[in-house]
Amino acid sequence: MKAAAAFVASLRAAGLSQEVARIQATLYGSLAWTGEGHGTAPAVILGLAGESPETVDPDDAARILADANEHHTLALGGHNPIAFAPATDLLFDRLSPTPAHPNTLEFLALNAAGDELARDRWCSVGGGFVVPEAQVGQPPPPGQPVPHPFNSAEQLLQIGARTGLSIAEIVFANECARLPPEDVERHIVRIRDTMMGCIDHGMHTGGLLPGKLRVKRRAAALREHLEADRFRNIRNPHEMMDHVSMFAIAVNEENAAGSRVVTAPTNGAAGVIPAVLRYYSDFCPGASPAGTRTFLLTATAIGALLKMNASISGAEVGCQGEVGSACSMAAAGLAAALGASNAQIENAAEIGMEHHLGMTCDPVGGLVQIPCIERNAFGAIKAINAASLAMRGDGSHYVSLDQVIATMRQTGADMHAKYKETSQGGLAVAFPEC
Repeated sequence: MKAAAAFVASLRAAGLSQEVARIQATLYGSLAWTGEGHGTAPAVILGLAGESPETVDPDDAARILADANEHHTLALGGHNPIAFAPATDLLFDRLSPTPAHPNTLEFLALNAAGDELARDRWCSVGGGFVVPEAQVGQPPPPGQPVPHPFNSAEQLLQIGARTGLSIAEIVFANECARLPPEDVERHIVRIRDTMMGCIDHGMHTGGLLPGKLRVKRRAAALREHLEADRFRNIRNPHEMMDHVSMFAIAVNEENAAGSRVVTAPTNGAAGVIPAVLRYYSDFCPGASPAGTRTFLLTATAIGALLKMNASISGAEVGCQGEVGSACSMAAAGLAAALGASNAQIENAAEIGMEHHLGMTCDPVGGLVQIPCIERNAFGAIKAINAASLAMRGDGSHYVSLDQVIATMRQTGADMHAKYKETSQGGLAVAFPEC
């Protein structure tokens, strides 16, 4: 959606919008193989219509998609009507060699005579970030200087030791170098509220998930069972794990249904951090809004390290880069919210990532449902365990977070492409009827 909207914006900036009569979008690599199951086609259409993930209204989205699919019309950028037939103008190219990045989209704008007006390629690099193909693998352009720059966990710990700041305080200071503090605080609250709202909606919504697998939503039934047990005064020792699993499943069922989630760090891994954050809020004595703030700021630091030094894209490194990264971020965030030292936080993040190394991305039927939904539940449980183990120690450990991140990157590079979000290996081919 972001890439398509960016292409439309570039047409407007070049003064070409009024000349466009047709746009053709082509998906390559992993997007071509699993785009149908990931909802990529509707996202592209909505982006061409000028919508964004943060603000799109579900009712407007349904109307835009109906116009494109049934009437073959599209209001480019929300204004200029053009002909657009998804069957011929939105192509899934599974034959061409994989381009610079496995998540690549090409956009072609044509005038009424069929002449090319503009052609551009964009890549989805994970976590909701898109870049022009020419920028793949390049360092990001320099931004506003921050008071505490860091590119490794070692540097992050050194900053903390030198300044006496927690990891959350370091991140907040850096964010405030680019935005007013009140804007940063509002954004944190918005992220928290969106995550919690997603859990609540998912826990109260039943039915089947869209797609050919006809997977039944389970979060609502889990909630009903847990409530029934509570009223019968049945409290099993593992009840907390059931709640955490329910929270994660609720979010990922919302994702599978095309509802709004927070990319944390990706949509496919969106359930881990909200589930662990809800665990902190609902089950940890002394939980507070300040603790939630600390949780999210700390998780941000770990996510940045994973993205800078490895990848959070399942198409690049497998699910270790998605659920593994989410687990690492959540473990660090929980440890921080519970009062851990910077060294213990780094240890928690290391444990969470280490025990996801080698995890493949093999969605059955190309849908982000099996094994993705349950995998988020297990990632959340492992994050809580990682935080607990780290806080039982003093922060010293043998393998560093930096070493584990480097290992994740190399493991992803060595992993066969069929295990990296193409649905051509692993569980994805264990069910040929799908």
